[in-house]
Amino acid sequence: MDMSQYLDIFIDESKEHLQTINERLLELEQTPGDMALVNEIFRSAHTLKGMSATMGFEDLANLTHQLENVLDGIRNQRLIVTPELLDVVFQAVDHLEAMIISIASGGDGKRDVGETVEQLKRIEQGEMPNKPTAGEQLPLEHTYGEFEYHVLQQAKDQGFSIYEIRVRLRKDCMLKAARVYMVFEQLNEAGEIVKSTPPADMLEEEKFDQEFLVTVVSKTPADELRMRLMSISEIDEVEISAVTVDEPSAKSGEQDDPEPPVSTAIGQVAAAQAKAEAAEKLAAKQTGKTIRVNIERLDMLMNLFEELVVDRGRLEQISRDLNHPELTETVERMSRISSDLQTIILNMRMVPVETVFNRFPRMVRQLARELGKKVRLDIIGAETELDRTVIDEIGDPLVHLIRNALDHGIEAPDIRVACGKPEEGTVKLRAYHSGNHVFIEIEDDGAGISREKVLQKAIDRGIVSAEEAAHLTDQQVYGLIFSPGFSTADRISDISGRGVGLDVVKSTIQSLGGTVTVDSQPGKGSLFSIQLPLTLSIISVLLVQIAAETYAIPLSSIMETALVKKEDIFSAHNQPVIDFRGKVVPLVRLKDVFSVPNASDEGDAVAAVIVRKGEKLAALAVDSFIGQQEVVLKSLGNYLSSVFAISGATILGDGRVALIIDCNALVK
Repeated sequence: MDMSQYLDIFIDESKEHLQTINERLLELEQTPGDMALVNEIFRSAHTLKGMSATMGFEDLANLTHQLENVLDGIRNQRLIVTPELLDVVFQAVDHLEAMIISIASGGDGKRDVGETVEQLKRIEQGEMPNKPTAGEQLPLEHTYGEFEYHVLQQAKDQGFSIYEIRVRLRKDCMLKAARVYMVFEQLNEAGEIVKSTPPADMLEEEKFDQEFLVTVVSKTPADELRMRLMSISEIDEVEISAVTVDEPSAKSGEQDDPEPPVSTAIGQVAAAQAKAEAAEKLAAKQTGKTIRVNIERLDMLMNLFEELVVDRGRLEQISRDLNHPELTETVERMSRISSDLQTIILNMRMVPVETVFNRFPRMVRQLARELGKKVRLDIIGAETELDRTVIDEIGDPLVHLIRNALDHGIEAPDIRVACGKPEEGTVKLRAYHSGNHVFIEIEDDGAGISREKVLQKAIDRGIVSAEEAAHLTDQQVYGLIFSPGFSTADRISDISGRGVGLDVVKSTIQSLGGTVTVDSQPGKGSLFSIQLPLTLSIISVLLVQIAAETYAIPLSSIMETALVKKEDIFSAHNQPVIDFRGKVVPLVRLKDVFSVPNASDEGDAVAAVIVRKGEKLAALAVDSFIGQQEVVLKSLGNYLSSVFAISGATILGDGRVALIIDCNALVK
């Protein structure tokens, strides 16, 4: 039976099951006794095993089977869930993900998972993995393929020396990829690189700890190589060892062709690796059924469509005036199609921040384990949608800030207990719309920032003078940690490392037209707040009428709408107020705030929209409610950036412009 027709379905469903397993394992670590989670993980693993066996991917099925045995032991309470056990399980899941990617790229899904399988078997038999000591790291080892051994043998025969070079970066090194590039440059000048662990693409993306391993063939002495590499800044240690190559076990009579020069053979290895990596990357893109579009093209498309909306409104007006049946029918059809097109275009640019936030739970877990800390990550507002331009750029700054919160904010468990805090620290990552901006906040309940130490270090570094320091507010003092060169390698100071990478965060945010601020309470924690302009964003609004003008009020700020009788409007401190469910709420007449012409006070009742900012309420008086609608919010531009209580504008379906009200500015 030809199973290839089901391959795409198999790959998609496998990825869904692995995503479920990953998410539920993180939850299980927080609640080890929750058997419902274990059962859900077991079902996903069992389904994945059956699908793999049916498709003929035996290695995938065997690893999943062994994982399933461990899960069954947890389910039957023969095994206890520990962080060390979950480390091995996560390692198995990583292997499964790599095998699925291999299959998606046209490979056979084979992978060396013998060590992980043995670990799972030992766990199944009741031998629990040992808890790693602080700072312990699995040693990097090279495993050479037959062709690579053949290349190294040729290099040896032609008089080259073969070295395995272990490079360890300093712990405070933030630009790891740049250091790797400099190491590779030096090694390529002295010889040829045969292999690196982790692979080059992972090194470029900084997907390694502080250490990497490189195999090099060269005629340069080892001492000279070591001296060259140690001259690179932020290199902590370089270990060079000679590689002994055994004779390849080739069958007699098979090696009749003359051997190519070693440089050619190395080039073939590099080409083969590059081809395999390119195929994997291509497959990862293709299986997602997505294409990349230049954001400028989407800008042009959006602007052209807005012109089309204006013309559509004009055509509808002409159609009503002429009252021609065929013209009316055609215009109605065009309106329906353009409405669908409008929805597609508006959604095309918008991406939930969930796509960025999803990578952080695993990262926080791993970093907390390395630091010996207990940390819980709370994600709030992951459904908040952002412009694709912002989504593409915001990931790296958030990684810096979260690592900063774990490394320098959250204290070690024993210190937290001594301070009267729970031993588990909390980092909150939240996103929300407010006015003409999107806010992303990273808040921790850690040690906070010492104002005195920041000031002293800033003065020592010449960032501010002692006279200037005396007049700085708390916010301005905390903002000094974003200064380039603020941080030093001194690990003793409580705030050491606070500036490493934070100047990069600030410059990235500013390049997006946003700002980043920090507030802190020593002993209680810190709050980093990123404010980004809303160039384009889809929000749900309530359209309201005031005389001949239409305004939009974001639904996220609205509690409810009400009709208030005029006799129920009172005065307090020369301000009209209403009684709303036992609370005195100020009544803000929008016709007065925005000086709407020809607005009248006729009628027995006032239509009011009750809005909230934190614990404060206000009632916005309007003439009538039009209805709910999803609109695209556009900035008013640099010339109108300071208009009171207006966060932006939107173009309605008939081409008219409606101003969007900033409720935060009105609630005082």
